Amino acid sequence: MKEYKYILLDLDGTITDPMIGITRCVEYALNHFSIQVNDLRELCPFIGPPLLDSFRDFYHFTDEQAKEATEKYRERFADTGIFAKRILDYFDIARYFTFVAGSGLDGSFYTKGDVIRHVLESNNLTDHPSVVMIGDRKHDIIGAKENRLDSIGVLYGYGDREELSQAGADYIVEDIAGLRNLLFHQ
Repeated sequence: MKEYKYILLDLDGTITDPMIGITRCVEYALNHFSIQVNDLRELCPFIGPPLLDSFRDFYHFTDEQAKEATEKYRERFADTGIFAKRILDYFDIARYFTFVAGSGLDGSFYTKGDVIRHVLESNNLTDHPSVVMIGDRKHDIIGAKENRLDSIGVLYGYGDREELSQAGADYIVEDIAGLRNLLFHQ
């Protein structure tokens, strides 16, 4: 395996488990449409993909309904959610990161590819072979491919081997120990 100088990490599902926060925000949005969910675990497929796509794909919302649902999600998230930097601070791991970015509540950086592109441009990272993206869902892998980066899929998050493999992950690891061994050749 190559030696990487820069490691990009997905947050939700790769570094932290966002299940309760994300699914409660989705539930709030669905309640706006009089859709009741009995078990928040049913909403775990929302973890990772862009919200607009998820509302369209999983609930067959029109574009207008998906946009309204996303606004409702963000309404609750803005009140009760925690942003990436705050999550890293909460877990006392922010000091291990030199740059934090994510999709904006205003809809900016819609796809993971957009977020990755923003990170690369903001840090003037033009030597793409020295950068690797690590994530638990196909969107992380696809975003890496869109930006000509290698990618590592992790199976301890919300995706599975088939999803990560079909997305084209360069490497797939089972757990943190496997990720450490892969990155640091231990």
